Amino acid sequence: MGSKVETLIRGAVTKGIGKVANFNRRRLPQPADAHPFLTGLHAPMTEEVTLENLRIEGEIPPGLSGRYLRNGPNPALPPDPASYHWFTGAGMVHGLRIARGGAQWYRNRWVRGSEACEALNEPLPPGPRLERFDAPNTNVVGLAGRTFAIVEAGGKPVELSDELDTLAHNPFDGTLKGSYSAHPHYDPKTGETHAITYKGDRPDRLWHVVLDARAQAIREEPIRVSDGPSVHDCAITDKYVLIFDLPVTFSMKALLAGYSFPYAWNAAHPARVGLLPREGSDADVIWVPVDPCYVFHTANAFDTDGGQVIVDVVAHDTMFARSTRGPDSERSRLERWTIDPAAGFTRRTILHDHPQEFPRYDERRTTQPYRFIYSVALPDYDTGEMAVADSRLFRYDLGKGETLARDFGPGRYPGEFVFVPRGKTGAEDDGWLVGLVADMTDEHSELVILNADDFTGSAQAAIHLPHRVPPGFHGNWLSD
Repeated sequence: MGSKVETLIRGAVTKGIGKVANFNRRRLPQPADAHPFLTGLHAPMTEEVTLENLRIEGEIPPGLSGRYLRNGPNPALPPDPASYHWFTGAGMVHGLRIARGGAQWYRNRWVRGSEACEALNEPLPPGPRLERFDAPNTNVVGLAGRTFAIVEAGGKPVELSDELDTLAHNPFDGTLKGSYSAHPHYDPKTGETHAITYKGDRPDRLWHVVLDARAQAIREEPIRVSDGPSVHDCAITDKYVLIFDLPVTFSMKALLAGYSFPYAWNAAHPARVGLLPREGSDADVIWVPVDPCYVFHTANAFDTDGGQVIVDVVAHDTMFARSTRGPDSERSRLERWTIDPAAGFTRRTILHDHPQEFPRYDERRTTQPYRFIYSVALPDYDTGEMAVADSRLFRYDLGKGETLARDFGPGRYPGEFVFVPRGKTGAEDDGWLVGLVADMTDEHSELVILNADDFTGSAQAAIHLPHRVPPGFHGNWLSD
């Protein structure tokens, strides 16, 4: 009975806060400059497109058979620049189908939530959804042979067809009771997929969510926290799930003011990393302090023989401290964190001191020591807003301690590149790197396929799209 009363009270309070936020949102002053995430390179697409007979430069490897998919925010209705935040746009999934050495199709489709359905005059697909946050815009993943668009902060997964049409708002066939994440991590040893999730209206809880090999939720373990931290990513080792409880937290001030993204830098919130035993409970978490910073994305993590945990991350000095329109940061670096639960200390070592984001690696090596990290260069943040606008892709060699940079040329901006192995076994760089590059010289895009073992050499292939694909967030290669 108590939980039902609590739910009723929380619902009434939430509705009241929502009314105040909506009132204040209409009173926000319009910005004097162009919104950086609604114009130029980031200007949203305005229609859905299906293309075939795509022009190919080079030769697509015959071993590549599947779909490259990427998700990102793309408003379906004209947004209000005064309140719009890049992280809140309706999700749009872009995909290219590759098989038998050819590019069979390109498609882009809005994830069918309330905004896209209103814009397209379509009925809402079936299934439970979070009102006003029902078009996951952050990642698109393959789980048990199915395709899901996913997001954090309470949004439910949305299942897509192979052709990217929305099938249903589907919390893993009803097995997921709570929220999900934008960054689940698959363990190739166990076949399980782990995530740390949170929900905007529950500032006192996180959850450790585990899916089995059939993409059914088998664990939703609550973890106590305070202030409502934004936990974008996690990492896993053989022993632990890593929880990044860092100083970006829910901001009632931002919400009541009318801004669409109610999270901000909170210097009063202690920065710490939790080591949760993979089958443990809240009482088993080992919390280890770390110097204040924010982490969107991790690379790999693993345990050491001495009982420490190693994790590689992109660390930002601050985040959401200045801008209400998108991510901001004084500085980001590729770092290695050595977490010592016995000493209660985290040592941060800079691996590459240049702004960057979206680190990826050979995910066959998850939970194991590894060698290569691939990331996207970012410009110095002179404007205070972290737009994607650098022409370089980095490869960091953990064995040699050196970085290679691949420059795509003036006006050509890469997004996140995904490592695709040539086989189930093989060397860590025995594969391809696949990602989208937006060319602003004539506003077209290319899906570029690089040989990972010849990082700065000629591209293996480039599939040309006649339009600009706006920078999105995350994507994956879904192999046949």
